[in-house]
Amino acid sequence: MEIITNKRYELEVKLDGESHTLCNVLRKNLMNMDDVKASAYDPGHPIVGEPVLYVRGKKPKDLLKKSAETLKEDCAEFKELIEKNL
Repeated sequence: MEIITNKRYELEVKLDGESHTLCNVLRKNLMNMDDVKASAYDPGHPIVGEPVLYVRGKKPKDLLKKSAETLKEDCAEFKELIEKNL
């Protein structure tokens, strides 16, 4: 992970080795937060590019951390459902 832009209300992060899957779920989680004004990602070139995630809002680093934590909790819930029902 590489921080490209780190301003008071903006954050751009390059996510090495990731794809649409992670970027899209982080973006979706971010857009569900009240303090987020905008969130998007550029997938880069399909063969050699690395995706860049953009966050605009109050304390964008904290917002990204919260989005990642939400994803972690959602995955744990899903894992429990699978283990319980399969």
